[in-house]
Amino acid sequence: MNDDGQSVLMGYHELLGMRVVEWSEGYAVVELRADAKHLNRSGIVHGGVLTSMLDSALSLAGLYCELPGRVRRGMTLSLATTFVAPAGPGVLRATGSVRGGGRKVFMASGEVTDAKGGLLAMAEGAFRRRSGSESLEGVPE
Repeated sequence: MNDDGQSVLMGYHELLGMRVVEWSEGYAVVELRADAKHLNRSGIVHGGVLTSMLDSALSLAGLYCELPGRVRRGMTLSLATTFVAPAGPGVLRATGSVRGGGRKVFMASGEVTDAKGGLLAMAEGAFRRRSGSESLEGVPE
């Protein structure tokens, strides 16, 4: 979140309704309230929604910057998602944790759970910090 408590996610993430609820060095949590617009033809949350949540949580875990007016940016190199159980409407929570890596490339893993803590999906991925985002100081917004 920025200094005003607003979500750092924009565009596509806002379209889906995602918001960052926790964020620190090496860790991020993204939530979404799933409703009818997130469901597929089978009446369950589309796997792309869960994958998007995981992509965001895992990448943000390695891009935290606490300095006001500055940001760290990155990109996904690979993301492997495993779906464990169907997701229905309600609050979904994706957590991401950095597992290793270096200045430019880092690896993260995480999961999506439902409001009762039931496991819905897991993922692991590799991410690259963009130029200037290698340091904790990041770059100007």
